[in-house]
Amino acid sequence: MASSAFLLPVIAVFVLLFAVPLAQTFYFSLTNFSGYSTDVEFVGLKNYATVFSDPSLLQGLVFTIMFALATTVLITVFAIPLAVVLNKRFLGRNLVRSLFFFLSVPSMAILGLVWQYILSPLDTGVVNSILHSLFGADAVAWLAQSTSARVCVILVAVWAGVGWHATLYLAYLQAIPADLYEQAELDGAGQLQQFRHITLPQLAPGIVVSTFLLMSGGLKVYDLPFTLTKGGPGFATNTLTQSIIVQGIAQGRADVGSALAVIFTAAVALIVLAQLAVSNRIERNLS
Repeated sequence: MASSAFLLPVIAVFVLLFAVPLAQTFYFSLTNFSGYSTDVEFVGLKNYATVFSDPSLLQGLVFTIMFALATTVLITVFAIPLAVVLNKRFLGRNLVRSLFFFLSVPSMAILGLVWQYILSPLDTGVVNSILHSLFGADAVAWLAQSTSARVCVILVAVWAGVGWHATLYLAYLQAIPADLYEQAELDGAGQLQQFRHITLPQLAPGIVVSTFLLMSGGLKVYDLPFTLTKGGPGFATNTLTQSIIVQGIAQGRADVGSALAVIFTAAVALIVLAQLAVSNRIERNLS
């Protein structure tokens, strides 16, 4: 009983900062609350019907899920081999590690503004200048077409996140006992077999942590797409968090914004629970 008392402050903070606001949000999602007036009326599921009938909001839901899944898979695929390389001894290893980690230091908002210049549709844009110098190619409006804009947003996020997650995997790699590899070499195991039967199983806890952070971060992404494309062209790179802010604050539709927030919370909970179940199964199979 005495040990449980230490949980009371945590429970109090959880109730005040999460449970109460979530209950209020659910209540407002069933009303016509504008966010500026206390005169509200119960409207049932009308706001939820509005969300699922608005193409711009549905595009935000689709791109958010696409962004979370793509960045989780791509960053994991690139970060693990990079961590294995950075774990080997070579001249300038610490400098190379620092360079990769540095990409995760600036905020996503700053990186979005920098990449907006790099991907500028004008001839002065860095990418267009390089392509014109090497191949004589005409300038391309990378952020003005739906498909290329989505690809650019995802690739910039991958570029920025690989170094940080490689550093996370590097910490797990350095905890693997060296005698496991020595014994494997004595048994005649090659590099690929050592990676399959020693490195990958030992990295299983790190994979669970990394993919959980990537998925949860991807679902609530806001700053990078907003600074890079403003959610455009059209609503191609619009995200759920951007829609919640626009609906709830900019357009004074706190009722629809609340419905979006409830749907977003439910979707995140379901996806994260599914991801944890899959991750635990993968961890058991690799161990």
